[in-house]
Formats: sequence, structure tokens, C-alpha cells
Amino acid sequence: MRRMLAPLTRGATYRRGVYLLLGGVLALPYALLVDAFAHLLADHRTQRPLTLLVAAVVTPVTLVPAFLSGTRALQIAAVRWLLGIELPEPRAEPEREARLRSALWFAVHVVVGGAVGATLVVAVPLALVSLPRQHSVLTWMLAFAVLVAAGYAVAGLGALAATMAPVLLGPSVGERVAALEARAVRLAERNRLARELHDSIGHALTVTTLQAAAARELLDTDAAFARRALESIEDTGRGAMEELDQLLGVLRDDEPHRHRPQPTLEELDRLVDEARRAGAQVSLIVRGAVAEVPAAVSREGYRIVQESITNALRHAGPVPVDVNLTVERGLLTIEAANAGGTGGRRTGQGRGLAGMRERVALLGGAMSAGPDEGRWRLRVRLPVQRQP
Repeated sequence: MRRMLAPLTRGATYRRGVYLLLGGVLALPYALLVDAFAHLLADHRTQRPLTLLVAAVVTPVTLVPAFLSGTRALQIAAVRWLLGIELPEPRAEPEREARLRSALWFAVHVVVGGAVGATLVVAVPLALVSLPRQHSVLTWMLAFAVLVAAGYAVAGLGALAATMAPVLLGPSVGERVAALEARAVRLAERNRLARELHDSIGHALTVTTLQAAAARELLDTDAAFARRALESIEDTGRGAMEELDQLLGVLRDDEPHRHRPQPTLEELDRLVDEARRAGAQVSLIVRGAVAEVPAAVSREGYRIVQESITNALRHAGPVPVDVNLTVERGLLTIEAANAGGTGGRRTGQGRGLAGMRERVALLGGAMSAGPDEGRWRLRVRLPVQRQP
């Protein structure tokens, strides 16, 4: 019994009833227009051809609202609020197929809403007022049955509307594809930011940690070195803060932020000097025209070299690191090797190699990394399209 009465006690039923009545409100001007033309056609004093001509002109105009993007947006808002159906935000300029579905929904809403409105506003009040005047139990039961039937009808039609709304007001195939593409772009941007944070900030933290440790060890015996190390820590920290501010600025869509140019292969000397100040023994050999490498490849190449040095410092300590970079035959080749047989990630820690593989894969390159005769060796090959 409780289950049978549930539709009549749910708040959703009455919200959906309000939605159906809105259709009745929308149907009212159409009903008045039809009634007016019907009276004109029935009146023999009017010119029937002229009336038909006016009707032929006015009818298409009355259909225009059903195809407007604003009408679609209002329909979706009403469905969310009154039918309790989650629909994505409509596009400013919906596709033709979406407009057609919206127009069909508008027409169904007007027709069904008009019928429900006429029933609730006319038939039900008449039943409640007229039938009980018969002063019999049967008429009272009939009046109550009419009222209950109206409630169940509203509940059923509201549930049907809630089922059909996503079909007729939901996104089109093109809109779903566009939404998936936008989501993929957002995920790719998040992954890029994660790589940038890991590589740039991780490198800065590794370098400053080693410099701080060296300064502590030599503070009493070599104050000048300790002072230089502290100055280097300060410079590295400022640079890291600038990069962090830029990366966070990308996440603030509503705030303007300045884009500082990302480092490229032409700035490897500065990177190597910074690592040397941290105590690393880094050698760098560059062959070929690095300046001709496209900016996107050059930026990723810089990050790969940076991460290879960072991995060596983090996992093997201040050991010799040999970096060889070659640009020839349409390829950028990066080789980095360090003593100790490590340079990747420790178990359960970091994502340096994973980040490098992502960078290489995005550029259509190849990468290998692993122990090689007592050393850790990284080899990356990236295709280069020479600029004209």
C-alpha cells in the first residue's frame, strides 16, 4: 500500500507537475491563436482566403521560438530544476540536430502540458465541485478517484518526461565528442603541469638539498664555499618560485598571468653550471645546430637533460655525469650516463622516467634507460623538423 501511494507523496511528483503546467502556460497563446482563427473562419462575414493567408504567414512565425538556442537553454534549466535531471550546459550555438530535438521537446511539452493544464484547471475542479452535490457515497468516491487518478497521471507523465528529457535535450553526438576532446585536453594539460612541477621544482629541491648539505659540512673549514652555496640556494629558490608561480598561474583561468619563456637547449650551460655548484661533476658535449631545433622539441629536450641530471644527483649523489647532445639527420639525440648504475626511480618513489617517457612519446621519439656496464645510461632520440 505504501508503495502504491509513494508517487502521491513524493516531492518530485509535484515539481514535475509544475513543469507540466508550465507547458500548459506555453500552450495558452497557441490555443488562443487557434481559437481566433477558428472563429474567423467560422464567421461568414470575413474573407476566408485572406484569413487562410494570414494563418499561413503567422504559423511559421509561431514555430520560431522552438528552434532558438535561448529556448533550449531555458528548457534545460527548467528540466534540471523541476525534473531533477542533470544535463550538461548547452552550447551557445547548438547544432542543427540539437535544435530539431529541442523543437520536438518544445512541441511535446506544449501539447502534453496543455492537456494536463486543461485537466487540472478545468476537469478536476468541476469534479470536486459538481459531483459532491449529488449527496451520495458513490459520487464522493468518484470525485476522490478523479483526484487520485489525476495525481497518478501527473506522476506518470512526469516520470516519462524525466526519462525522455536526456534523449531530446541531451548533447548531440558532436557535442559529446567535443566534450570528450575538451576533457582530453584538460587531462593532457594536467599531465603536462605534473611533469613540469616534477622536473623543475624537483630539480631545484634536489640541487638546494645537496648545496645545503655541502655548506653545512664546510661551514667551519671553508666559509667562502659555504657562502657561495647559500647564494646559489637563494638563486635556485627564486627561480623555482618563479616557475611555480607561472605553473599555478596556468591553473587560474580567471586571473591574468605573465608567461615566462620556458628554458630550451640553448640554456643548458646555465643548467650545468647550476648542477656543478651543487657539487655534481657534469660534462656537456653539444654537436650540431641546437638553435635550429624547434621550440617545442628544444623545451622538452631541456627538461629531459634536467631530469637526467636530477636523477643522478638524487639517487647516486655527486658522481660524474656525462651528457652528450647531437643534432643531425633530422634527429635530436640525448645521451646521459652516470656512475653507480642508478638514475631512475627508487621503488615506490618518483616518476622521473615515467615523465620522460611521456615527453618522448608526445614527440614521437624513442627512449631507453637502464644499467650499462656499471653505469646508468639514458638514450633519447627525438625527430626534428628543421625550420626553413
